[in-house]
Amino acid sequence: MAGHSKWANIQHRKGRQDAARSKLFSKLAKEITVAAKMGDPDPEKNPRLRLAVKEAKSSSVPKDVIERAIKKAIGGEAEDYEEIRYEGYGPNGVAVIVEAMTDNRNRTASNVRSTFSKNGGNLGETGSVGFMFERKGEISYDAEVGDADTVMMAAIEAGAEDVESSEDGHIIWCADTDLNDVSTALESELGESSSTKLVWKPTTTTEMDLDGMQKLMKLLEALEDDDDVQRVTANFEASDEVMEQL
Repeated sequence: MAGHSKWANIQHRKGRQDAARSKLFSKLAKEITVAAKMGDPDPEKNPRLRLAVKEAKSSSVPKDVIERAIKKAIGGEAEDYEEIRYEGYGPNGVAVIVEAMTDNRNRTASNVRSTFSKNGGNLGETGSVGFMFERKGEISYDAEVGDADTVMMAAIEAGAEDVESSEDGHIIWCADTDLNDVSTALESELGESSSTKLVWKPTTTTEMDLDGMQKLMKLLEALEDDDDVQRVTANFEASDEVMEQL
């Protein structure tokens, strides 16, 4: 399984999802507010908002928090957030993409740069590592929805590009522009997904040993702890033995 999926599993195992619950909720709410402000406040008429609401629900964000985030955009109370992507290198030359939403570009750039340098990495120019990733739609389902063949057939019918099935579940990949249509089609066949989002999928990976992985985790966790950072992606690969020791 690719590194970004393993990263989610590590966080889950370490209980970080519980510890960072309120931080996660605020990041998901921010995405909902921005999506509602940029387009129609009705999720059915705004694909980006629909996906943001779906992702928030799959992370157990309460309904009133979701509704409040949309109302904030409609009422004109929302701050003017700018979406910025930072690219850099972590320990062992791992490529890292940081997606941020900020109302103060200088503050965010300074914080991100400082976090990289304090944790054995360095911030690069825009485009310095982006070529090692593809923008894709990622739809995740729990293993219980069906066996690999069932999910593969549903994915092909829905217009997806690829499926990765394992004992942990199924990850369905599609073109970034098809995510709304593919996820809607899959819903009618397999039910609600556990996660539906746009991601940066690594096209090339860097193998990490235990020491490198521990250093990389410190960097990724520090970046994710920044309130302006929405999502962090890295192109690492690590053996099951290394992952077990973390």
